[in-house]
Amino acid sequence: MIDFDLMRQAAAEVGVTLSDQQIQKLDTYAALLVEWNEKMNLTAITDPHDVAVKHFADSLSAAPLLPSCKFSLVDVGTGAGFPSVPLAIVRPDMQVTLLDSLNKRLVFLQEVCRELGLSAVTVHARAEEGARRKELREKFDVATARAVAALPTLSEYCLPYVKVGGQFLAMKGPGAEDELTAAKGAIKKLGGGEATAHKLRLPPNKNGDREERVILCIGKQFHTAPAYPRQSAKIAKDPLK
Repeated sequence: MIDFDLMRQAAAEVGVTLSDQQIQKLDTYAALLVEWNEKMNLTAITDPHDVAVKHFADSLSAAPLLPSCKFSLVDVGTGAGFPSVPLAIVRPDMQVTLLDSLNKRLVFLQEVCRELGLSAVTVHARAEEGARRKELREKFDVATARAVAALPTLSEYCLPYVKVGGQFLAMKGPGAEDELTAAKGAIKKLGGGEATAHKLRLPPNKNGDREERVILCIGKQFHTAPAYPRQSAKIAKDPLK
C-alpha cells in the first residue's frame, strides 16, 4: 500500500532508519487502518502518501527522544495507535500500554498488534480515570499524547502516569510554545519540570508542503499530588493555571 522508498526517506528525515521488515510492518498497519476505517471512524487520513508522512513519519519523529535503554510507555488517548504503534515497531524493547476511552479502537489495535507481532497492553479507560488506578499511576518512564487536548488540560491527563525521573512527550503543531506558556503553572502543580521544545517539519506532503510540528518534552521532577487528575468536567471547565 505505502511506497517503501517514500517511507524510508520520510523516516530518515525525522531521524529514524527503517529496515525492510519494519517498513513491511508499517505497510501492513496501513492496510489494516484503511480496511477497518470502512467499519469505524479511525482517521480522516487514508491516502497512502499521507499515511506515510502525516501518521507514520509524524509518530516516528518522537523516536530520537525516547530512552536508549528498555523502557515503558503509555499512549494516552491512543486513538488509531499514534504515535505508539509506529514507535513500538522501531523500538521492540519498549513495553507499551495503549489507553483509550473507546473500546472499539482497542479491538482494532489488538488486531494490529497480533498481525505485527507486537506485545502491548490495552486499557479501556478515560485518561483521568486510568491515572487514578494504582497499577497505572506513576508507573511509566514515558507518556505520549498526540492531538488530544490543549497542553494545560493534557498535562493533567498525562503527567500522573509518569514516574519521577520520566518524561511526558506532547506532540503538537504550530502554536505549541504559546500552549507551553499557558501550561507552565499546571505543569509545576503536577510535578513537572522545565519543558524543552523540539521543532521539526514533516517530509513534504502530496502538495509539497512541509507541515510544522513541535514535540514538548516535559520531565517529571516530583510526585503528582493525590488531588490530580480531577474529574473530567472540572478539568474542562477550569484548566489548571
